Amino acid sequence: MSILAVGVSHKTTSIERLSRLALDAPTAAKLADALVAAEHVDEALVLSTCNRTEVYASVARFHGGLDEVTAELSAVAGIEVAELRDECAVYFDEGAVAHGFAVAAGLESMVVGESQILGQLRLALTSAQRHGTAGTTLNALFQQALRVGKRVQTETTIGSAGRSLVTAAYDLLESEYGSLDGARMVVLGAGTMAGLAARTAAAQGARLTIVNRTHAKAERLAEAVGGTSVGLADLDRALADADVLLTCTGGRDLKLGADRLAGTGVRAVIDLAVPADLDPSVAAAGITVIDIARLGDRLRGSAVDGAEAARELVRTEVADFLGSRRAAQVAPTVVALRSMATEVMAAELARLDARLPDLGERERTEIHRSVRRVVDKLMHAPTVRVQALASGGETVDYAAVLRELFALDPEAVNAVMKPEVGP
Repeated sequence: MSILAVGVSHKTTSIERLSRLALDAPTAAKLADALVAAEHVDEALVLSTCNRTEVYASVARFHGGLDEVTAELSAVAGIEVAELRDECAVYFDEGAVAHGFAVAAGLESMVVGESQILGQLRLALTSAQRHGTAGTTLNALFQQALRVGKRVQTETTIGSAGRSLVTAAYDLLESEYGSLDGARMVVLGAGTMAGLAARTAAAQGARLTIVNRTHAKAERLAEAVGGTSVGLADLDRALADADVLLTCTGGRDLKLGADRLAGTGVRAVIDLAVPADLDPSVAAAGITVIDIARLGDRLRGSAVDGAEAARELVRTEVADFLGSRRAAQVAPTVVALRSMATEVMAAELARLDARLPDLGERERTEIHRSVRRVVDKLMHAPTVRVQALASGGETVDYAAVLRELFALDPEAVNAVMKPEVGP
């Protein structure tokens, strides 16, 4: 099985198109279920954030897997397959591993070095595990990706500034609107992004009102930040006394237009949702609007301290992971080769016993030990060496070479990999 990664991100398409491909958790799980039911996909994991929607899959064939992934993504987004392919980035095997690790490290994020992606990646993996769409291949890939992301955050300076979309938005807001200190701020939403936004604003002195469809969640967040909370039905009342609105629900059924904000005190709005929560009429009404598209334009190409050190760490981790993976792939062939040698040795010793029935027990035991030692010594160096070679960066299929040189039965190799317990 090989690893395939297919998806769109802020680097490959527009925010509007990214919004059409943004998936909530239930839809992402359904997409993964549909993919593992396809002919060429064995495992699937879907990662959907405000920066990207990507599918990682373990596939039997590249072209067959790519066709199935793009077809299912097309159906979810309502975008023609040919049109979608023009905007998708595709990574295969070693490239997919490198991309996945770079994503976990925050190197592919709009805000380079942000750490929120680790939580989002962990949730995606947990969902795939719970629904049974992540198996041995993707579990190994993303468990290691999470470890790589943690290393980047703790061992390089890229994450030391605590940069995120929220901090980038607040920096832009301060330059265009002013400080949050003392500002009356409504946070619409109570998810992970809203929680970060509320905590950051509270630390800067904002007076917060949390609004959420599920009032219990709003209450919990409000308690954590020393604010107040109301249900979604009371949003207009909360907005009437607000200076700043931050919204990040991502719900497709919510669109706030200029008419909704008319007559309120709101003079600046931060929209971190994908799809957007704001209607374009809000910006046209003279209200300061900071959204994902504006942040992308502001952040594009900006230099980040520690980025090169983080990339070097990721490159090292990718090489180590691929080496371990190649060594694991050749292991069944090595086991099969040793099994064949053991069988040949046993047959020859049995033939010796039959031809020399009068041989003394002491001599017979010593001959058996000597033959086993000879076989073990002859097999040791080649099998250890082939595993070391397989873990290197060469493209030679050492497992295939062994099978060809020693005429190993493919079924014997496959039997080593079967999980069933024999009789």
